[in-house]
Amino acid sequence: MNVPVAASRWLGVPVVGTLAATWRWRVEGEEHERAARGSGRGVIYVIWHETLLPLTWHHRTRGDITMLVSPGRDGDHLATFAGALGYGAVRGATGQDGLRALREVVETLRAGRHVAIAPDGPVGPRRVATAGAVVAAERSGALLLPLWAGADRAWRAGSWDRFLIPKPFARVAVRYGPALAVPAGSDVDEAVARMRAALDRLISEEDA
Repeated sequence: MNVPVAASRWLGVPVVGTLAATWRWRVEGEEHERAARGSGRGVIYVIWHETLLPLTWHHRTRGDITMLVSPGRDGDHLATFAGALGYGAVRGATGQDGLRALREVVETLRAGRHVAIAPDGPVGPRRVATAGAVVAAERSGALLLPLWAGADRAWRAGSWDRFLIPKPFARVAVRYGPALAVPAGSDVDEAVARMRAALDRLISEEDA
């Protein structure tokens, strides 16, 4: 089945809720999220862009996560969808918007909320990380928490990220890795490489 890109982006809370009610969840590495949240530091949930749908749904009950959302139409859809689920939003992506958004992300983390960032968004390349999450962690003292979602049965959109939509009754696996610290003065390129490696370690062969 081919899922149109417009439909695959944000299907709306009622439709996603109906679909998600059939998913069977398996969560691995929950202790890493508990440890990060219990550290007394901010947490940056770091995900690849393609996993936005199941991970946004899975974390909707946390109540204290702000998402970095790109400007533009796709970002509007995501902000509306995520807002209906209780997420906050910082809008921005690259260039001047990126500098402003980075400041807002750091302020959000210092205020005691957590943040979710897809470092390969909003336009890719797929699974190639930019430095924004690392810089935010270094400036705020927050921890980077890598996580992934995969499904045994899913549609993939024809977009640059091969956006993941688990099919009805799919087994959806959520995997957390150990949190990463980015001390002040860290080499940014090295920290980005560590973050990407941590994300890639969570991807199984069938997810690739």
